[in-house]
This record gives sequence, C-alpha cells and structure tokens, in this order.
Amino acid sequence: MRFAIGQVNPTIGDLHGNCQLIEQAHRGAAENGAQLLVLPELAVCGYPPKDLLLRDGFIPRCEAAVERLAQLTLGKTAILVGHPSTGENGAHHNSASLLADGKVVDRVHKTLLPNYDVFDERRYFRPQRPERLRPIEFMGRKLGVHICEDAWWGQPETFYHIPEEKFIDPVRELARQGAEILINLSASPFEVDKAARRRNLIAAHVLQTGLPFVFVNQIGGHDDLVFDGHSFVMDSRGQVRHQSAGFRTDLDIVDLDQLPPVLDPRDPPREYQLLEALTLGLRDYMRRCGFTDCVLGLSGGIDSAVACYIAARAVGPENVHGILMPSRYSSQHSIDDAWALVKALGVDGQLVSIDDTHKSYEAMPVIGQDLASQPGGLADQNLQARIRGAIVMTRSNRRGWIALATGNKSELAVGYCTLYGDMCGGFAMLSDLYKRDVYALARYINSTVEKREVIPHSTIEKAPSAELAPNQFDQDTLPAYPILDGILEGLVDHEDSIEDLAKQFSIEQVRWVATRLDRNEFKRRQMAPGVKLSPRAFGFGRRMPMAMKLEY
Repeated sequence: MRFAIGQVNPTIGDLHGNCQLIEQAHRGAAENGAQLLVLPELAVCGYPPKDLLLRDGFIPRCEAAVERLAQLTLGKTAILVGHPSTGENGAHHNSASLLADGKVVDRVHKTLLPNYDVFDERRYFRPQRPERLRPIEFMGRKLGVHICEDAWWGQPETFYHIPEEKFIDPVRELARQGAEILINLSASPFEVDKAARRRNLIAAHVLQTGLPFVFVNQIGGHDDLVFDGHSFVMDSRGQVRHQSAGFRTDLDIVDLDQLPPVLDPRDPPREYQLLEALTLGLRDYMRRCGFTDCVLGLSGGIDSAVACYIAARAVGPENVHGILMPSRYSSQHSIDDAWALVKALGVDGQLVSIDDTHKSYEAMPVIGQDLASQPGGLADQNLQARIRGAIVMTRSNRRGWIALATGNKSELAVGYCTLYGDMCGGFAMLSDLYKRDVYALARYINSTVEKREVIPHSTIEKAPSAELAPNQFDQDTLPAYPILDGILEGLVDHEDSIEDLAKQFSIEQVRWVATRLDRNEFKRRQMAPGVKLSPRAFGFGRRMPMAMKLEY
C-alpha cells in the first residue's frame, strides 16, 4: 500500500486556505500513485483552534469542508484527514475521516483528550467511547487510526481523570482488534529533543504490537506553539524507514510493502533545533498576523543581537528595522557593536539618542524631583527603558511594523525587565530561552550557521549590562547567570522544591530567586507571546497566581 504523508502547515480558522493546501497535497499524492493521503490532526481547521470551536457554526463549516474534500477522491487517491465534528446528542469530537470514492466512508474520534500543559481539549471535545474503538477498513486492510494523544497513554505527564479511560490504551486496543497498520494523525508541538521522544514512544508501541506505524505531524507556527513536523514511518521491528523534513512542509510517498532502507535518524544539535523553531515561529506569526516588517531596539547586547539575527533569517534583512537608542550611560563599545551587527546582517539601522528626552523628564517639576531624589535609581532606569519603548512603538504604529521584545527567560523570570519599556512589543522572541541558551545560540550562529562573525565577538564576551546607570552590570543585582539559570530550571521546568535545590545551590540564592519568580508573575501576564521551546514556558501552559504569599 502506497501512503502519501502530507506534512502541511494549516492556518487556524482558514478553512478555505487549508482545503487548498490539502487539495495541493492530494494532487501530488495522486500524481505519484499513492493510494491514501494521510494528513495531520485537525488539518481542516488548524491546531489548536481553541474557542473558535465554541463559535456558532464553526464546526458545521468544518464538516461541510470535509464533504467538499471528499469530492476530490472520486476515482483518485483516498484521504485520511483530521477535523472537528459533531456526533451523537450534539457532542463535539476531535475526529479523523476516511474519504474515498467521493464520500466520507468512515470516521473515528480521539479517545484520550489531553488537559495538561498547553492542552485544554476537554473544554471542547468529548472522548470516543472505549467500546467503539475499532480499526478502519481500507483496500482490504485494517487501519488502526488514532489521533495524537491516543499514542501517549501512560506517559508521566499525562493524566485524564476519567474512569473509563483509566485502563484503555488505544493503540493496544486497536492492535487487539486486528489492526494491521497503526496510523497516528498528530499535532504535536515542538520542544527541544521531542522528535527523539516521539520515536522512542512509537517504537515501544511497535515492539509491543509487532505492527508498522505511520506518524504524521503538523508543522508551522501557531501563536506561541511551533509544530516541527518530523513525520515518520516505522517498520514492524521498530526501525525508522522514512522521516519527513523538520520545520517545513513535505509530501512523501512511502510504500509499506516495499519500505526504503533503514534510517538512523539522529537529531541535530540543540542550538539548531532552537534556531529553526524560533525562525519558523516568528515567520508564521508575522505572516498570519499580516506583518511584513518588524522593528526592535538594538542595544549592542547579546539578546537584541540574537533577536535581530533571527528576525533577519525569518523575514529577510530588508524587512528588519533596528533602532539604536543610546543614553548618557551607554558605552561606545555597545554602540559600535550594534552598528557592526547592522552592517553584518544588512538590516536597516537608525540611531536615535534618548538623552534629550531623558533631560526633558528631569526638567519637569514633579517627575524631576522624584528622579533627583535618587539619581540612577530604579525609577530613572525604568524611565530610560520606557523612553526607548515609546520610540519603538511609535515607529511600529506609524509604519505598521510589528515591534519585537527581546527579553530572555532568565530576565522575565525574576522581573529584570520593565513594563511598557523593554517588554513593549507584539512578539517576545526569546521569552523561553534562558540567558545561557542565548549565548550558546550566538556562538552557534557564528561558528556553524554563518561561519563568520555576524554577532560581534565583543557582544558575546563582554559582561552583560543594561547600561541604565553608571558602571552597571547584571551581576551587581543578579546571581551569576549559570547559577540563576540552574535555579530557574529547577523551579520552573521541573517544579523542584526549595529544599532539593538547596542541595546544589546556596539556600539564600534559591530563596531570593524563588521570591523574585513568584513576585513577578504580574509582569509575565502582560508580556507579548513568544515561542514555546521547553516543557514549561511562561504562558498558557504555566498558570500561576499573581497575588500570593509563599514561605520559603
């Protein structure tokens, strides 16, 4: 049986555009002699559609789109496609339909509905009743069709809290009922090294059932999520025989009766994965929101340099506009580094000093008194950040460019950022990158991607500083970044206790970081969206109270 793996990039809500993508994939599948085109989870409406599913008429329009897609299959390649549907008693389901001979010939629903991290499917869907789990018959074969989470049963992070699901492993049940091929329609979001986790997961199913496995994943940036593709086919011995491209659309034809040679799919370096995910996430966010250009502040520091590089890579240097905004505290080497970056990347750069504006505030009767009472203090530092934020946002508003915020996860975690200042923007590119990862990415860009000094060497090597006060350095008020990031990884990514972290770091530092982390939740609620790269990014998947009091 010849399968076509349609690794498509749908836009959430764009039923017409998504059906055009599916039609294009179907045309390619038919031209290459495929008997069945397999597409990702909810490919008709894009994943995750969230509360669009609650909008009156949305799901019926999705079902009507599926009926129209079925017409493509008259005398041609069949289609297996994901979409939302309405079943018995008006219950909504996350479904997969087999389209053949011009009609919908069969339909199954997702059994396990994830409700952890960024997933909230029980808000919208009802699970398939376990007693209705069954293979789909196609061309004399029984296909064990299931949807994304159905293959993740029993993983440590999963929980469903529904008695009838407690002992149901959908994959094992489909195999028990005679499935000959297992097919998973997925929309599995990117995290670093997740492609390897998926392969290990599926290999365990294959070794348990002895059945070949087809895994088809969505790609694209969808708000804060990136889907990386990496669809694959595994033979009945758990060996990968095909893997689709990562981070781009792909259409591949695989004959399950004549599989390609065994592959050894080794994941690329961490920095490669981060760079590809950030590039795809920004590119698709801008495209889907209607932006062609972006604007950001360039300080000569590591964060704005890496953010600028990613922007140039995502949308082209001609569409990136950097503003250098030195103050009286800015060092000449930082200005020089920012100009060197502009030249190396070929982006648009402009220098706008904030000193006159800063002096105007100091001359104001009321605000000037506050600033004079503590020269170079917190209020004065935040004022400088807000002057810069106003300049960037003015340019954004006037030209219709999206403003990019450049703060990293370490700074956002402990509040080392300014509301309405450096947090201004429509997309926070580095919000799930710890400072150590920003440095690692900068070195990787120079040494491996570009093989030249794009990000200035002095930017990478100099001590980090916001340059908002005389002789200011980050480590005057923050723990050294290796320590800070280590503590934050424990607190945020692993939810470690203070006691456990105190075995690796000083208890005073752990308590200080934990207190700052909790105290600054209100800032993070107001930050722009950014690409989720880790299991615990700030945003929808991490829901903490703002007004709370914990004792450490």
